[in-house]
Amino acid sequence: MLPQRLKKTITDNPKKLANLIDLVNLPSPVREFVGQSQISRLGCFMCVWSYIKENNLQDPNNKNLVNCDEKLRSILLGKSRVELAELPALIKLHFPKVPK
Repeated sequence: MLPQRLKKTITDNPKKLANLIDLVNLPSPVREFVGQSQISRLGCFMCVWSYIKENNLQDPNNKNLVNCDEKLRSILLGKSRVELAELPALIKLHFPKVPK
């Protein structure tokens, strides 16, 4: 069952959902991180998030900060610390808008 807010977003703007779930050919740094040549933006975010959780990269004092290791830094523009709110925007940079 989808939350009401998500249902409203999907019905109001189906292109927004398509941008999240369409498969895209990945640039090489992201391809090496994810281990696939094609993935959706949402799938890429899920891979990054699971990597952060598996490797305990969240700051123990402030859970809104992520301490990036070398592998994560390679796709997050070389930043050593990133706020969780910044993650979607940084990942979106690897998925250029393709005219349809």
